[in-house]
Amino acid sequence: MKLAALNALQQMDAARARPILRKVLARRDPGSACLRRKAVFLVAQQSQPGTEDILLESVRSDPDSDVRRQAVFWLSQVGTERAVGALDSILRFSRDTSIQEKAVFALSQHDNPRAQQALRTYAERSDVAEGMRERAIFWLGQRGSPENAAFLRALYPRLQKPELKKKVLFSLSQMGGQENGRWLLGVARDTSQTIQLRKQALFWAGQSGVAITELTGLYDRVADREMRAQLIFVYSQRDEPAALDKLIDIAKRDSSPDLRKRALFWLGQSEDSRAVQALQDIIEQP
Repeated sequence: MKLAALNALQQMDAARARPILRKVLARRDPGSACLRRKAVFLVAQQSQPGTEDILLESVRSDPDSDVRRQAVFWLSQVGTERAVGALDSILRFSRDTSIQEKAVFALSQHDNPRAQQALRTYAERSDVAEGMRERAIFWLGQRGSPENAAFLRALYPRLQKPELKKKVLFSLSQMGGQENGRWLLGVARDTSQTIQLRKQALFWAGQSGVAITELTGLYDRVADREMRAQLIFVYSQRDEPAALDKLIDIAKRDSSPDLRKRALFWLGQSEDSRAVQALQDIIEQP
């Protein structure tokens, strides 16, 4: 009945309903948690000044974790500058990882430049959990702005954890664009990077639409067998005729039997008549 009464407040003028909702949110008795969760939702639906402050107060002081998380979520639906500021303050001052996770997602839903800056600042912090930084980096990649791309490229060499670096590589590949593609190829060629990171960079460069001529030209410039094997796989994932030409060339002429076998395997996956002819040529060699 109490929940039904709260629902009825939706039909009431916001100025009269809000004092009642604030009283509900101020309660701390265990039995009122479900009412506070509903009240958080109802407050968020009101286009009234001070909505952000009420939700932020619930995030900071409510003893129920579900109420706190829902308050953060509804802040993401309040598309105001003050809502972004409230979410930013949560990232800066909250020590609750689950609340931080909600705030990161909420900020990612805002087009506001301040929201993106808050995510960039959070991604730089070494005092937060690695998984949370990964989430911030991921969401920055989903907003393909030049500012986010430049930030991620600059962030990469300052990171120590391989998983964070991998997330940057992935995020930049999701943004696409020639500049990001060239940067990914630069990481792939950088012998000071671990082989795993170089292979990841190469894979994502291939997925991000780097020109096939750049990828085929790279084969003879890398001496590492693992990198050549990765290039063969990258070629197999591309549809351009030049990618198939390169696989045929490797299968017929590469000095490494293992790499030739890899190229042959991927030729066998192709339905192109040139791949069939190449396999026949090799089989019929004297």
